[in-house]
Amino acid sequence: MTRIPRVLSIAGTDPTGGAGIQADLKSVSANGGYGMAVVTALVAQNTRGVRSVHLPPVSFLREQLDAVSDDVVIDAVKIGMLSNQAVIDEVSGWLRRVRPPIVVLDPVMVATSGDRLLDEPAEAALRGLLSLAHLVTPNLPELAVLAERPEAPTWPEALAQALTVSAAHSVIVLVKGGHLAGDASPDALVDASGSLSGGRTVIEMSVDRVPTRNTHGTGCSLSSAIATQQVLLGDWEQALTVCKAWLTASLRHADELEVGRGNGPINHFATLWAAARPSGS
Repeated sequence: MTRIPRVLSIAGTDPTGGAGIQADLKSVSANGGYGMAVVTALVAQNTRGVRSVHLPPVSFLREQLDAVSDDVVIDAVKIGMLSNQAVIDEVSGWLRRVRPPIVVLDPVMVATSGDRLLDEPAEAALRGLLSLAHLVTPNLPELAVLAERPEAPTWPEALAQALTVSAAHSVIVLVKGGHLAGDASPDALVDASGSLSGGRTVIEMSVDRVPTRNTHGTGCSLSSAIATQQVLLGDWEQALTVCKAWLTASLRHADELEVGRGNGPINHFATLWAAARPSGS
């Protein structure tokens, strides 16, 4: 175990700082790690939506990946936006060569509007990438794509889809219930092989939903935070527990940032800033 986890984010950008590699770097830092980043896509976006996407050549993606792994010991990798089959194949090949000890995949497959972001060959390639990850963190629309089923309307159906994905690809699935209605925000770790603590296949936990529209980058932030905490704690359940508490605090203080006129970012450093304030201020 390293004292300061060295965590690499492989993802797209967000110039407003709320999602993508910018959010990943903040999340890693807020959870006690040293963040690094390889850019898969340059995204012109803000809190109100995506305007355009520019993809650097795949050869340059390979150069970025090799430049980091040739020099730095990588304790964990978080993977985000992979825009097409060529990009996914390049990242897959690098993972097979380097074999990072912890790989967390946040599959960016469905837009907030509900539109599919990947074509069928890219979706198939991303499913192939699952077997190279230790944890995959889809939202419910993305989980449905991975399971090749309609989106789950209920929590039990979401858990069933996660078991299907886990069994098919030998990966732990973090099921996130943020798209469901209700006052609670449930999450669950699902591993069909029963390798979770206590030999369990499902570990559920829930917190109260935070009433804010400023949730931009929540998925990016949670996945990179878990990658960092897994290095420190060595247990997925403990890592998720710590990260859910951190994320809840970041959401509760998100409105204080006043960033953008749409769905703003979470407040990644709310806990740290509160601890740094003089007593009584």
